[in-house]
Amino acid sequence: MTQGNPTPKILIYGTGSIGAACAYLLSKSVRNEDIVAICRSNYEVAKKHGLTINSSIWGNDLVVRPTVVRSIEEALCHKGSGFDYILVATKATTMASEDTHPIHPAVSPHTTIVLMQNGIGIERPFQRNFPDNPIVSVVLYTPLTQTAPGVFSHYFLDKVLVGTFPAESPASHKRTAKKLSQMLATGGAAAEHHEDIQIERWKKLLINASENPVCALSRLRDTQFFRSAQGATAFMKDVMMEIAATARAAGYQSITEEVVDSQLLVITSRPWPGAEPSMMNDAIAGRQMEDDAILGNVIEIAREKGVETPRLSTLYYLIHGLNESFRGIKNERFE
Repeated sequence: MTQGNPTPKILIYGTGSIGAACAYLLSKSVRNEDIVAICRSNYEVAKKHGLTINSSIWGNDLVVRPTVVRSIEEALCHKGSGFDYILVATKATTMASEDTHPIHPAVSPHTTIVLMQNGIGIERPFQRNFPDNPIVSVVLYTPLTQTAPGVFSHYFLDKVLVGTFPAESPASHKRTAKKLSQMLATGGAAAEHHEDIQIERWKKLLINASENPVCALSRLRDTQFFRSAQGATAFMKDVMMEIAATARAAGYQSITEEVVDSQLLVITSRPWPGAEPSMMNDAIAGRQMEDDAILGNVIEIAREKGVETPRLSTLYYLIHGLNESFRGIKNERFE
């Protein structure tokens, strides 16, 4: 970062694992006072000690000290002339049904909205809410876990893929996406700009929509699951093939069986005991999972396109049911 030069003003909405990683990566290009991070459960630690990342790639005991706040309302005190980027790093659970997103008060005419969430079809609610703002969609291969409040462990991968939504966005929107990619790369990520990021979203979804529900339901990490039964790996590929068929029916012909095999190799080659996907972590903690963003939207597209998804649909209904149990839903039949 060049001292004395103005830097972009960035708001991170949701400073869990992904938000913390972004705060660290962007701190190499942006002043700490210009990175405003909304923290909740880890607020006290982050406010006092900053965010600490222990990474097998970037190094250990990496501390970043953004401007830590509790809420959008408090963030507005640091808005100044407006945020250049708002990074949405919360889970995509209920956002699709919201008419007005919580970030709305912080959005200025020049704000770029950056979606750092899993799933497919997550951009449209934001496009509906903010039709004139650039929307950047990000696909992350940066597995992080919060091991203690404000302390994060990062391992295996550091790939960050960036692109506009929709792919045919104006040139000015493309430029702001490329600038973000460059800042993330300066911070140490293997960041790339893609003309059509939806291709990469479908590729990531091959992993997310198969591995996440399987691990959440079995309570096994991915490597543990693959070694649990002789046909476990074949079953995972069958689920992935249903996702790939849906992607092709939606117009993404590049999501071939070869791509499936490549993504399957990513998760089957991890050392014991393997990775704990976010949905498994949420299930164990009894938290809401991203069932619709990761699974439900795929099934809806498949239904519209006439693609059969028996395995994926089974996983969705089981995960959705588990989510309902976490909400404490009452079964009126037995009342």
